[in-house]
Amino acid sequence: MTLISITDILKKNVEGEQNMKCPYCNNPDTKVIDSRPADDGSSIRRRRACDECGKRFTTYEKVETIPLIVIKKDDNREQYDRRKIESGVLSACYKRPVSADQIQKFMEEVETEIFSREEKEIPSKVIGEIVMDKLKELDAVAYVRFASVYREFKDVNTFVEELKSILDK
Repeated sequence: MTLISITDILKKNVEGEQNMKCPYCNNPDTKVIDSRPADDGSSIRRRRACDECGKRFTTYEKVETIPLIVIKKDDNREQYDRRKIESGVLSACYKRPVSADQIQKFMEEVETEIFSREEKEIPSKVIGEIVMDKLKELDAVAYVRFASVYREFKDVNTFVEELKSILDK
């Protein structure tokens, strides 16, 4: 059995070698061969190579965030889930001239605004308002679709008033 000192482990990490198992052969010694910013600079994309099997693979490194809790209308609390917002936005943008890249960028902007508040809890109403403000800039029809579900218009008149407010701008 070989003993590895803490110094050896730190030395490996300082030299750029990361202890990440190869997904193909489970070899614990892989090397980073390329590292560059990904997305909007909020993560790092690393290309790695396995010394054992010679295969290459990609990993992404992101900053670990503290879980955000969403306070629902009924005061229940649940963990923030990006997919819920994304699902609503995708439905609102259905058959609209909005590309997948635009939706991805939109989601990044929404999350940046949500997480920049640096709060542990956020009301769902605040998230909804952020989404609606940004949707209004992206696509007016998608905004109206999202607002009709989110705002739960009680009657046609309140819906028409919302449409008028968009048309007046």
